[in-house]
Amino acid sequence: MRIAIVTDAWEPQVNGVVRTLQSVRQVLEKQGHQVLVISPDRFYSVPCPTYPEIRLAMVRSKTIGDLLDEFSPHAVHLATEGPVCVAARRWCLKHDFPFTTAYHTQFPDYVEARSGVPAEWVWRYIRWFHEPAQAILASTESIRTSLRAHGLSRVRHWGRGVDLANFRPDATPHPAIAGLPGPVQLYVGRVAVEKNLEAFLASGHAGTKVVVGDGPARATLEAKYPDVRFLGSMFGAELASAYAAADVFVFPSKTDTFGLVMIEALACGTPVAAYPVTGPVDILTPQTGAMDDDLDAAIAAALTCDSAACADYGRGFTWEASARQFLAALAPIDEEARAA
Repeated sequence: MRIAIVTDAWEPQVNGVVRTLQSVRQVLEKQGHQVLVISPDRFYSVPCPTYPEIRLAMVRSKTIGDLLDEFSPHAVHLATEGPVCVAARRWCLKHDFPFTTAYHTQFPDYVEARSGVPAEWVWRYIRWFHEPAQAILASTESIRTSLRAHGLSRVRHWGRGVDLANFRPDATPHPAIAGLPGPVQLYVGRVAVEKNLEAFLASGHAGTKVVVGDGPARATLEAKYPDVRFLGSMFGAELASAYAAADVFVFPSKTDTFGLVMIEALACGTPVAAYPVTGPVDILTPQTGAMDDDLDAAIAAALTCDSAACADYGRGFTWEASARQFLAALAPIDEEARAA
């Protein structure tokens, strides 16, 4: 099967959307499918306002169409709501190509957090973008319920996975973290305002706080919280070693749709502390983490969880299962449409 994935999030960005697309693509290609990724690195781009690390590609609909024509896909998936996917959406609608979309990010909440624009205004755009899709893929029931509440009914489940070759309970603890005064409380992810990271950094539980990741808020937070260890970005086995060295993984975000880092931490045997919001409420169990509106209370409770139970639970999330769900949701393009 030839599958075209169009996305505004791709390398060198480091986030859950990119990691999900990369992981599913890898599984699909191992299964013999051909996957074309149409991403911003192919086109002229400009920095995203307030978030220059993200590039917004300037591309015409015809340019996307030429790439799709050459590839002649059996199915098209639009992964994000940015300009590359808007151009692809326009071309697909004009040429009667069915397509699927995905709701990876609480985009309305992110925009409100970064700019003050009311989230409900952004929901109007979200509805416009996703409404023509044959299926809207979402990772949790909370998000699917939210999409339905905003008038988008054609939702399908698309779960997430863990690279179990790297993220496992016997990973060697990271030397920069092992031996720090405990309990070691770890955050992994973008260092940005929408991640609510300061709620974790300002929390009062004893021990050492460690931040793995980078982003536009890092310099400010590093200066404000000198006792916190900021270690920059890590990947693969090194990231697994960071999870393995921590006593608890703290997930302070209130705007994520899933939280891929949570299941990576769990697969390494590290319990999770979080707020009771979308993502954590869909993933965590009483045996694998704790949720509380008081983050200090969540951290204290999570520290009592059993590491083996966390690892067992984390192993249940596989990219193979995620790829099967993705394939099952795709909307086939008939031969007449592809030949037109």
